[in-house]
Amino acid sequence: MRSRYTAYVIHDRAYLLATWHPSTRPSSVAFDEGLEWLGLDILGRTGGGMLDTEGTVEFVATYRSEGVRQQQQRENSRFVRANRTWLYVDDVVPG
Repeated sequence: MRSRYTAYVIHDRAYLLATWHPSTRPSSVAFDEGLEWLGLDILGRTGGGMLDTEGTVEFVATYRSEGVRQQQQRENSRFVRANRTWLYVDDVVPG
């Protein structure tokens, strides 16, 4: 999760696409040039251990848009491990 956050901060499209599961991967990634990422807080996780093939990471990313007040993106991201690499699948929506 931290590496994907960093990829958003430095606008690394190739890394984001490479770590996105093929079933949900978009054809491209666009960046909002007006966003200034300010920090990432990991709130919790499930799974994701050495023997796991699935896991989730709940986080809050703080940003400023066009110099306006701070805002937050909160998500519980789902990941799966494929070929020893964790791939982002989607946002877990509470059911």
